[in-house]
Amino acid sequence: MDVRSLRYAVTLAEELHFGRAAAAHYIADQPFGRRIRQLEREVGVRLFERTTRRVALTPAGERFLPRARLALEHVDALRATPATTDDTELRIGVVGFGLADRWSATRGLLADQLISIRYVELDWTTQYDAVRTGEVDVAVLHDVGGADGLVVEPLSVTDRCVVVPAESDLAHADVLTPRDVADRPWITPVGQSGLADWAGHGDLDRAVEVRSPAGVAAAVAATGRLGLHAEPARTYFPHPDVRFVPIEGPPAVAALAWSRHNHTDAVDTFRAAAHGSAAITGLRDRGPGRQPRADEGRVPEPSAGIIDSQGRPRSDFPGIATRPVVHAPGCVLEP
Repeated sequence: MDVRSLRYAVTLAEELHFGRAAAAHYIADQPFGRRIRQLEREVGVRLFERTTRRVALTPAGERFLPRARLALEHVDALRATPATTDDTELRIGVVGFGLADRWSATRGLLADQLISIRYVELDWTTQYDAVRTGEVDVAVLHDVGGADGLVVEPLSVTDRCVVVPAESDLAHADVLTPRDVADRPWITPVGQSGLADWAGHGDLDRAVEVRSPAGVAAAVAATGRLGLHAEPARTYFPHPDVRFVPIEGPPAVAALAWSRHNHTDAVDTFRAAAHGSAAITGLRDRGPGRQPRADEGRVPEPSAGIIDSQGRPRSDFPGIATRPVVHAPGCVLEP
């Protein structure tokens, strides 16, 4: 989604006049109007009602405007962050789908920052240790606790779902409860102890183990057991022989993690881009009264440090406004 078009739309919403809005950006009326129409096609809804006499925001435009302003705040804050003087390689460890649908927007926000990305695939068993040992500079991971000595910053919260064989009697349920699946055989996710607590399905027999989110659906299809996943897995890890059914219980938290001893400007820049991308990808219209899909990602509660009580980004960090949570043995500290 083009940032310049977002600026045009915000100006038009303020001026409610194509000529004045175009003049504010030193562009002729016709190309200005084309950019607005292209933005509406990308968003999927009409943002402005136009007649020969007036311009007005549609209901979708009213919903779009505050989100567009928030996205531009993130973009402007990131651009105000000084770029590194030399090309910098940033080693990013990624568990599963990582930033999900935010990767493209994140790359776009990093385009002017002279940072090249080195992708390192991680799994549940390596996600924290890769940061501790310096194999990666920052990780996008599934936070389940056990990140002693690391700084962990929540990115988004999504619902859980049970991965079930397509022929299972559970496959067509609208939603499941832990009681519905209590006596079923499960595959076992292997990683930090908190992973089993998050899975929360009783005793694990470890007859079938998986170490990566990418392997859950295949393991379910191969064994007929049940697996647990974050809701976006239905999009990023589809399999013809399984179904993804929502289940009650603690959500999945996607987070950034880095070492307190390896906190670089490049890490901060990536943090800013990762959070800014959430505002950009959230611009597509959801419709009145429609709840966001689980895979659109919910930002954590204000206590996690992403937003303030008004839903605005906090300003205690240049570029993103977050307060990281430091995990230490026996306690959680907010620096």
